[in-house]
Amino acid sequence: MGMSSRTNPKVAVLMGGFSAEREVSLSTGRECAAALREAGIEVVEVDAGRDLPVRLDGIGPDVCFNALHGRWGEDGCVQGILEWMGLPYTHSGVLASALAMDKQRSKDVYRAAGLPVVDSIIRTKADVAARHVMDPPYVVKPNNEGSSVGIYIVTEASNGPPRLSEDMPEHVMVEAYAPGRELTTTVMGDRALTVTDILTDGWYDYHAKYAEGGSRHVVPADIPQEIHDACLDYALRAHRALGCRGVSRTDFRWDEARGLAGLILLETNTQPGMTPTSLVPEQAQQVGIGFPELCRWIVEDASCNR
Repeated sequence: MGMSSRTNPKVAVLMGGFSAEREVSLSTGRECAAALREAGIEVVEVDAGRDLPVRLDGIGPDVCFNALHGRWGEDGCVQGILEWMGLPYTHSGVLASALAMDKQRSKDVYRAAGLPVVDSIIRTKADVAARHVMDPPYVVKPNNEGSSVGIYIVTEASNGPPRLSEDMPEHVMVEAYAPGRELTTTVMGDRALTVTDILTDGWYDYHAKYAEGGSRHVVPADIPQEIHDACLDYALRAHRALGCRGVSRTDFRWDEARGLAGLILLETNTQPGMTPTSLVPEQAQQVGIGFPELCRWIVEDASCNR
């Protein structure tokens, strides 16, 4: 039912938590809290532990701003708690969050919506380490964890299967490698904003996790109009097909040599990073929406029954 009719709602920013992405979430939370204060909103920062319901009961917020990343915060769990407590919250609801977090199931939704994806299979960690379960080149990644757990690129058969680290989950996704540029598009409500080209200085090492090293963002991306328009169209369709709310960010790969046929969807993030230099605020800025204004919009969009 949207925000309380109070002109100055009390907002609890939920951050931190206990997923592998705790640190990223703490910076998102701190930056969003600062931006909301700048927008004149009363904020309480909450490091979300197991006692979250008790904490929230004590605070009595009008809205919960979900700044959590990774499991529990991004997969429908915290959303379920907030629905149960009747507390309006931001971003996507229970179903869309759980669906977008499961990469294989999101792909089923994308396919049904006529959106382009590459082939992938779910296999046990033991299977993947024992033999090539797909012809190289392929990518191995967690099916339902954030990126911080690791991504492995297996380039050629001669190298043998990848040696996966301890923190990889029992079941992983093995996906045909999609070459090309990394593009991303933010959706804000019913509007796709623009396209960013992510140029990575890091490199994929077959043994190692992908280093979330240096990357430069070119926004708007220097790409043909046809590809720009397709990214906006696909991102909006993905957001709707998954049932996302508030802001989401959809990531693509584009193989220039193949034109439009070379554009594929990788995944949709329902809790994208939200520091001023993150991809989403950067795109909002590009279309004339400042960071405090973006955070205020997210709060005004909050509700239950998402």
